[in-house]
Amino acid sequence: MTLDLHTIAVFSVVEFSGVAAGALAGALEARRERKYQYDLVGVLGLALITALGGGITRDVLIQKGPPLAFMDLRYMLVAFGAGIVALLFGSSAGPRVLRVIWIADAASLGFFSVAGVSRALNAGLPVLAALILGLITAVGGGSLRDVVMGRTPRVFEKGEPYTIAALLAVLVFLVGDRLGWDRSISTTAGAASGLVLKLLAARFKWNTPAVGFHAE
Repeated sequence: MTLDLHTIAVFSVVEFSGVAAGALAGALEARRERKYQYDLVGVLGLALITALGGGITRDVLIQKGPPLAFMDLRYMLVAFGAGIVALLFGSSAGPRVLRVIWIADAASLGFFSVAGVSRALNAGLPVLAALILGLITAVGGGSLRDVVMGRTPRVFEKGEPYTIAALLAVLVFLVGDRLGWDRSISTTAGAASGLVLKLLAARFKWNTPAVGFHAE
């Protein structure tokens, strides 16, 4: 599949934006952790895992050569840069820090969703596979971070409709792509739709319910 320069440019902007937002969210999440006291290596390591974990998993599954994060030094530099920015915040995790974490997390969700599905389509995969890889890219880094931090990935627990927001972003992108929209338009629409759903969920307290069995 031949890609024009415009498509490549759009993918790069979206992917690097997701990496920056993901690294910032991961590093700040590590800094606010109280059970484990992470040092500089821990904070930057978790920033890298959050920022690059989903994309590396996606690229390994696509099997079109080494993961982009290992081939292009800019991925590591952007992730490290965002992690260092997180170190510039004060030592207390007040409302401002929590707000930044939430915004960065929401932004990375939308960016990673459309970057993942776009990368899969560019590799020639069918739509269903592209949809799944879009979700993996969106939630993979955060899930790996949670596992390394010794807790159940939040995407599996009741609460914010994180995966549902990622799914909406992927579906909007795929619909726009199928309708022949310019890739920049479908990308913007997909990323924005995921962010809007998270904003609405936060505003109206929408949460996914637990579906486990209850003791009798």
